[in-house]
Amino acid sequence: MFASNPTAMPTTASTMFSAYASFAASMMLVRSITDQLIPGLLRTYISSSLRHLFTPLSTTLTVVIEEYDGIIARNEVFDAAELYLRAKISPLTERLRVSKTPKQKAISSAIDKNQELVDTFENMKLKWKFVCVEPKNGGHYSYDKRHYDLSFHRKHKEKVMECYLPYVLAKAKAIKEEEQFLKLFTLDRDENSRGSGLWKSINLEHPSTFDTVAMEPEMKKRIIEDLDRFVRRKEFYKKVGKAWKRGYLLYGPPGTGKSSLIAAMANYLNFSIYDLELSSISSNTELRKALLSTSNRSILVIEDIDCSVEIQNREAEEGAFQSNKSKKMLTLSGLLNFIDGLWSSCGDERIIVFTTNHKDRLDPALLRPGRMDMHINMSYCTAGGFNTLASNYLGIHRSNRHRLCGEIEGLIESSEVTPAEVAEELMRIDDADVALEGLVSLLKRKKVERNEAKEEASNKIEIQYVKRQKTEPNVNGDNQNMLS
Repeated sequence: MFASNPTAMPTTASTMFSAYASFAASMMLVRSITDQLIPGLLRTYISSSLRHLFTPLSTTLTVVIEEYDGIIARNEVFDAAELYLRAKISPLTERLRVSKTPKQKAISSAIDKNQELVDTFENMKLKWKFVCVEPKNGGHYSYDKRHYDLSFHRKHKEKVMECYLPYVLAKAKAIKEEEQFLKLFTLDRDENSRGSGLWKSINLEHPSTFDTVAMEPEMKKRIIEDLDRFVRRKEFYKKVGKAWKRGYLLYGPPGTGKSSLIAAMANYLNFSIYDLELSSISSNTELRKALLSTSNRSILVIEDIDCSVEIQNREAEEGAFQSNKSKKMLTLSGLLNFIDGLWSSCGDERIIVFTTNHKDRLDPALLRPGRMDMHINMSYCTAGGFNTLASNYLGIHRSNRHRLCGEIEGLIESSEVTPAEVAEELMRIDDADVALEGLVSLLKRKKVERNEAKEEASNKIEIQYVKRQKTEPNVNGDNQNMLS
């Protein structure tokens, strides 16, 4: 049907070979010319661009969350991820890190290095990986560099950044508040300490609560309402342009429960306490360092503010300026600048508590609102305070009032006795009858002592008046003229 041509195949093969040889020679010529005319860096860029053009784009995006933001500052997202992922550990995880502190009820676990964990959020699949890079010999760092890799489909980038990561931060904050161990911080006088090392801490395990503080129920209610209002008004403080802080002044004689009230405030808010002794601060610069290294959600306590160095009045400070020594000493203006000046905005959700036994000795500049917003009189024991102490120590409530309670409440109103003295008397013995009888005796004795002190003071005044009459016979006449 078809005619056969035995010479066709060799001719075709020869033609194809000649064409290939010609094409190869042409390509070699083009390459030679290209190498001579186009610089090497430009050739490399063109080559990589062509490869990228014909390589399909990966659908996976990875976000790196490093432990430190820079050299010193910790990355809050890393810390939040570490807390959040503890509750997401899968049974398929092969390696875990476990730990337990003395106050923890159970052992906590976390994923170990190079372990992966899968999470889901609003129909998104997200993969976490904990990466720990060990230091190399001769490297720039001598510690493990840790970070998390968070991988997901790149189409979810905005949702992850705007919704998922804020969700992780919020969940971690809730976990932290639930597990937080309250700390009591004091200044570390080690000269080599820096940053947060300015403070050393111990666990705060003070049992005081608002239920156990011996003060009038109405005053407790006012304080609790004020604290609640403060912690929920972040946006309000921002709107009105004020630093998110609150100042309290606790004043009254020793033994009236100032320290117990501070502990109750810390336990109620779950805030740690920084106890600052101004007598240990030598200059405004040192004060600034100490206050800037305190954390948010904390209570700064400055006790006995009336006895603290030479900041009671501004006259001493003015003298210091005149002698050019103010830069090397702690001044009242330096303290005020950290209470409500520009430096007061370096931190959020902070409470400052001042205590004093003598409110009248404080400079008026300290007392105004914005510095000491709420003044709380820690007075001698009242009937309400006694009822709280009787309930705490003897289990006596209003439903099972003791026969001596009425007499005690009447005596307390006319006696200057501190809650500490009442508590000491009530805890002497477990027998309620004996303990309350002892308290009645104490109150009667205190009442007699108070009356004697008043009488003695009255006698002194009368004696001084008589002496003045003898030495200044015209005083009475002058007084009469003034009165007329």
